Amino acid sequence: MIKAVFFDIDDTLYDTSGFARLARRAALNVMIDAGLPLTTDEAYLLLREIIDEYGSNYDKHFNILTKRVFGEEKPLLIALGMITYHNVKFALLRLFPQTTKTLIYLKAQGYNLGVISNGITIKQWEKLIRLDLHHFFDYVITSEEAGVVKPDKKIFEVALQKMGATAEESVMIGNKFSEDIMGALNSGISAILVNSQLEEQDKEYLEKNNIKIDVISHIGELKDIL
Repeated sequence: MIKAVFFDIDDTLYDTSGFARLARRAALNVMIDAGLPLTTDEAYLLLREIIDEYGSNYDKHFNILTKRVFGEEKPLLIALGMITYHNVKFALLRLFPQTTKTLIYLKAQGYNLGVISNGITIKQWEKLIRLDLHHFFDYVITSEEAGVVKPDKKIFEVALQKMGATAEESVMIGNKFSEDIMGALNSGISAILVNSQLEEQDKEYLEKNNIKIDVISHIGELKDIL
């Protein structure tokens, strides 16, 4: 019997990729208007390279960008980019449909809810607070706290210990097969893929190892499973 339900945050509870792309382009356009000598597409490509290199949780992407373009950091451009990015990001912050209703349902059914997320602890709590979801979750376990990132087993073990649940009593819900689903399965936790589709190699792996997982198109479908 399932007692503990763990969620990823980004692109699981809300559309991270969609709003981040718009917020980054808005920030770059403001920086360009203030003197960044690139087109929007050129600046976005460079920014994506920096994000891929340093990771999405790094907080000085715009510092690196101006240094690579000018040979030194440009504080005015950096500040303009950061403020615009955060203003647009928070203005666009929206939950996926049925998220709140589903979490209310799960709590009413007696499930203990937790988060397992790759990221900085304060930032992950900030997201949940701004989305007005923080009161649903008993624990938020982050890669910063665990010292490893998903799919490493340790972060799932830390989550189970904090929640006071066994792997057999738990389920992980996320949108990334390699991080959320495989990380959970390798830790003995069942898993549900949401807002994503299985790739052919993923299907072959599951079939070869006789593993079955649920794949749902939106979070509201959890009420039919749990």
